[in-house]
This record gives sequence, C-alpha cells and structure tokens, in this order.
Amino acid sequence: MYSQNDLDDAVAAGAMSAESAAALRNFIETQRSAPAVDEEQFRLITGFNDIFVSIAAVILLVAVGWIGQWLGTYAQTNVDGDGPSFLAPLAVAATSWGLALFFTAKRRMALPSIILLLAFVGSVFAAVAFALVLAVGPDVLDNNTQLAGVLGAVAGAVAAAAAWVHWKTFRVPITVAAGAAAVASIAVGLLVAALGPKLEQSENLVLGFVLLLGVGVFLFAMRWDSSDPARVTRRTDVAFWLHLLAAPMIAHPVFALLGLNNGNVGIGEGLVVVLLYILFGLTALAIDRRALLVSALAYVLFALNELFKQFGAIELNVALTALVIGSSLLLLSAFWHQAREVVVRPLPESLRARLPLLDRSAVSQPAA
Repeated sequence: MYSQNDLDDAVAAGAMSAESAAALRNFIETQRSAPAVDEEQFRLITGFNDIFVSIAAVILLVAVGWIGQWLGTYAQTNVDGDGPSFLAPLAVAATSWGLALFFTAKRRMALPSIILLLAFVGSVFAAVAFALVLAVGPDVLDNNTQLAGVLGAVAGAVAAAAAWVHWKTFRVPITVAAGAAAVASIAVGLLVAALGPKLEQSENLVLGFVLLLGVGVFLFAMRWDSSDPARVTRRTDVAFWLHLLAAPMIAHPVFALLGLNNGNVGIGEGLVVVLLYILFGLTALAIDRRALLVSALAYVLFALNELFKQFGAIELNVALTALVIGSSLLLLSAFWHQAREVVVRPLPESLRARLPLLDRSAVSQPAA
C-alpha cells in the first residue's frame, strides 16, 4: 500500500516523474469509481506491522512510565507525597523521541509515528505541569484557579514548543494539530487565570471562548487545505488532523450552549439541533471534510431520540433515530461528490478557488 506522501517522496527523489505519479493516482481513482478529492485520504497504516509495532510501543511506554513513577517515589518527587511524579512522563517523552528516530525518521511508519508524537507532546505537557505543581507546592493550588490557569498555560507553551521541534525534525502531519491543541491550552489557561474565583459562574464564557478557538483552528486548517486544492501533497494530511481537532472544539460548545448537556430537549431545541447539523453537513460538503459531521453526531442522535419521544414514538425512538441518521449518512456518503457539486457550484468563484477541486481531471496535474 502506497500513500500520497510516498508518491511525493518518490517524485522528489527522482524515482518517478510527476506525470507518472499523477497517472497512478488517476488509475486508483478509476478503480475505486470515486474522485480522489472525495476520498479524504490520509495514511494510518501501511500493513499489519504498523499495528504490531504500535502495540509494542504502547507496552514499552507504559513500562517506562511505570518505572519512572517508581523512581519518582524513590526520589521523593511525587506530587502531594503519593501522587504522580514528573519523572514518569519525562521518561515517556524521552523514549517516544528515541523510538521516533527509528520508526518515524527511518522506517516512516504511519500509525507508530502518530502514537509516538501524541505520547511525546502529551508527556512533555504532563511532565512540565507536574514539575511546576511540585515546585510551587500542591497546597498553594487549593482553591487557587488563577495560579492553576497560569501553570497550565506555561505547560501548554512548553508542549507547543516541543511540538514545533518535533515537526521540524520528523514532519509528522498530526504534529501541527498537536501544536495547535497546545496553543489552545495556553489560551484557555490564561482565561481560567483571568476569571479566577468567577470560573464556576462563567461556564458559558469559557464555552464561547473554546468555540472561538475552534473557529480559529478551523480557519488555520482551511489555510492548509486551500494551499493544496487537488489534495496530492502532505499539506492535506496536516489539514485533516487540524479539522479533526477543530470539529469537537466547535460542535461541543455550540450544543452545550443550547443546553443539551442538561438532558432536557424540547421540540424547539431538537429542531434547532437538527438544523445546525444540516448546516454542519453543508459546510462539510463545501470543504470536503467529514469531521464536523462525526463530532456532532452524538448530539443529533440524542436530539432526534428526544424528538421521537415528544411525538409519541417511545418504543421505537432509538430504532427510528438510528434508521434516520444511518440511512442519511450512508446516502450522503454514496452521493458525496454529486452533493458537493450542488453545494459548491453556486458559490462565488473567489470562494470556490479556495475549496477542494470538484473536477477530478484537475488532480492529474503534477503536484507541487
């Protein structure tokens, strides 16, 4: 199995021409009977060896973290005496980097690279956070949301820097999304610090702020997407992960602000949720990304379930909800390209130029 990145690397190395790579892409499209721009391709595994290595890497990282925690207990670096030690995530981060030098830089294995990147950035964040808590003292943080927010922002800044170094070294597409998540944690931490004791009364403000951050990540993803409308370079993989990060940051605050988290959905709220999901669907079609639909799926399932209850279909409400959503998504998947044409063609030319291509013959042009 060969990914678009492999073809790009082969072209860059002179192993094949750009025209040959484009012809191979078009042949694969024909075999699948679907345009490449509608496949939303990204490389996750190249074979079972990816899964094998990933399982082994996770086991090793758990073992290293366990040993690090034991050493932390021995060195008395545990938070609050018997809590976590910064040595555990620090050991995991160092091991993840060492493994990436082989499995990412040399073997170029997709799934292990993703796991090692997430372990590295997450462990750096945890190590810095635990070390800061240990430095200031856990008792100081009791009922001190301002200091907790500042420490979280500092840990997020270090994690963002770690993600940047990882990107410069290994160029794993998900790294940009991990860095964006770290930057978002900086912003949320500073907001928490600013709100201080008023945090509990400002839940809607925090949700609105996360929504704005999600929109910012979405626009950042669109910047990567618009630079590769044919989706034949590594930039489209970067955009995929950014969209996957932005989707829950947009969907969760929107539906939480509507009150769905309270479990009480009337007819009005249910209809609003369904209309919002349709709007998400139109947006997903326009940008040719399905992440928004997946992130909002749980909310629309809950809202439809409650709507069927309101209309008296109590015994079949779950079945009817699954029937409506399942059949709708399958139909949308089957006719995704046709639906995209209906949505995209009426848009202004200036906007269409920044969206993924509709004409799959354009994909045959050599990739930059």
